[in-house]
Amino acid sequence: MIRDIAPLLKDKWSDPGVVVVDSNLNFAIPILGGHHGANEIAKKLAELGAVPVLTTATEVHGKPSVEGIADRLGCNIFNKESTVAVNCALLDQDVEVLEVKGPKIVVVDENVSVLVRKKQDDD
Repeated sequence: MIRDIAPLLKDKWSDPGVVVVDSNLNFAIPILGGHHGANEIAKKLAELGAVPVLTTATEVHGKPSVEGIADRLGCNIFNKESTVAVNCALLDQDVEVLEVKGPKIVVVDENVSVLVRKKQDDD
């Protein structure tokens, strides 16, 4: 599967989630995009009897991820490079989610993920 999809891959943020399922529907393994929908697809496949094999650190430890928090809040991640540091921090501690209403100027360190609310269709 990896060899088949490798030429199609661009980056973590635009590649689709990919889940591999064995021919007997024993296991569903997200191999790409776990935080971007593949983990959820694997969990849905459990309804058909497959065991989801999740390997993203936050999921394995039952912790939220920046990507999951952004999705839940209806936001896009502005500074995507920050997610590695913040996801690592989420494994060890509670990370506060702050909501800042503008107009404001916000200055953040590189280990702070900035989420921007998605535009609504009627905006």
